[in-house]
Amino acid sequence: MLRLVSWNINGIRSPLQAVVCQEPSNCVTMAMGRILDELNADIICLQETKVTRDVLTEPLSIVEGYNSYFNFSRNRNGYSGVATFCKDRATPMAAEEGLSGLLATQKGDVGCYGNMDEFTQEELRALDSEGRALLTQHKICTQEGKERTLTLINVSFPHADPAKPEQLAFKMRLYHLLQIRAEALLAAGSHVIILGDLNTAHCPIDHWDVVNLEGFEEDPGHKWMDGLLSSLGCQSGSHVGPFIDSYRCFQPKQKGAFTCWSVVTGARHLNYGSRIDYVLGDRTLVIDTFQASFLLQEVMSSDHCPVGAVLNVSPVPAKQCPPLCTRFLPEFAGTQLKILRFLVPLEQDPVLEQSALQLSSQSKVQTCQNKGRICSTRSWPSQAGSSRGQKNLKSYFQPSSSRPQASPDLELPSLPCIGALIPPKTSEEETLTKVAEGQAKASEAKDEKEVQTSFWKSVLGGPIPTPLCGDHREPCVMRTVKKPGPNLGRRFYMCARPRGPPTDPSSRCNFFLWSRPN
Repeated sequence: MLRLVSWNINGIRSPLQAVVCQEPSNCVTMAMGRILDELNADIICLQETKVTRDVLTEPLSIVEGYNSYFNFSRNRNGYSGVATFCKDRATPMAAEEGLSGLLATQKGDVGCYGNMDEFTQEELRALDSEGRALLTQHKICTQEGKERTLTLINVSFPHADPAKPEQLAFKMRLYHLLQIRAEALLAAGSHVIILGDLNTAHCPIDHWDVVNLEGFEEDPGHKWMDGLLSSLGCQSGSHVGPFIDSYRCFQPKQKGAFTCWSVVTGARHLNYGSRIDYVLGDRTLVIDTFQASFLLQEVMSSDHCPVGAVLNVSPVPAKQCPPLCTRFLPEFAGTQLKILRFLVPLEQDPVLEQSALQLSSQSKVQTCQNKGRICSTRSWPSQAGSSRGQKNLKSYFQPSSSRPQASPDLELPSLPCIGALIPPKTSEEETLTKVAEGQAKASEAKDEKEVQTSFWKSVLGGPIPTPLCGDHREPCVMRTVKKPGPNLGRRFYMCARPRGPPTDPSSRCNFFLWSRPN
């Protein structure tokens, strides 16, 4: 069997923090291994890793029993990025970053790019610059004993803000590039699986609030998926695309099968989300080898949940990992030169040491200009030695002879000590005095604070009590408008309950109230 899992982790370090906090004695390496082991898959595809190569650490990328492959965003830090972890029994024979081939290194690449003449080189480079696709190619053996080639395309697509048409245009061009590459691989005889975050809910059953979504059927992403997939399960009409949505193949009518929820509104508590993460396989592969397709909604620590599939095939591991494997990176392979390499002390050669001593003695036979006379090194204090009158450091700090000194015969008249005229206080009197002074100061500070508090209360009137929502009569929560516009930065009150279906009385009500400006 071959088990695949895909998960948008919303930052590769996010789930690690939860594991390390639960077991502080664990190091990051053990935490990463535990996460991969709990997913229990031969190949694990991660999206939204949000790391670049300069901050990638060895514990995050090199885990015992796995070989890993990363694709990073080239133009933004803490953004996008995908990674694929393969168990040693499923070591790929090739791996490649991107879809266009511009990031290929010729050695160990997947190949098969198709006709991309409609794209310019600048556009292809821009589409691959965000680190949204990673390919690994494997050998698999069917139950009949036949070996086949299987290419996995790990993808992460961006969200398209309706207010920003350039984002939608970028997303659609990336969709088109993915389809060209996938169909080229199929034409070359490889089976293909596309898995990851496609960021589009394909059918009405895949979105909770589809009734209130304007133009759902006309959405460009929805139409693209119609052309990519064969008619199956929730699809209407007759579509004969080359791929099958594996989850709908096994659960065509399952409602509430969501993979992404809003964290801000707490929508996951009431399962108010959408299904935008998929495992898509070519028709022949899904029909002949797929045994199951599943969602792991119980896995937390991200706004997405893992999805996966089980194939009735056996992986055939490659003899060695392709060059893209993380363990071959210079910083992890031990071949990168570190600054300590240049600071290792060298052994002193005896000949060089003798030459250095001769050079040192010759440098002492030098002249110095001192009041117009040439001084020989023989007259230097260091050569004469302390027994020939060399001065020590203290000799330069003795009092000068020109400074007037008091005569030992001159005596100043003695004056009576002023303190002697005042009788000393007893320890008990001093204690009482200090206590009295402290009480006086505390009383003055308290009176002053009460006066100031009374003044500001009369001026400001105190904070406004938190309002109660209309339906549940519960304290509201304050939010801030972050959308650009005239209300940017304004605060408002809303129901504190999580967002859910409008028909669910336990979900958030529609209460809204602007906060009074400060």
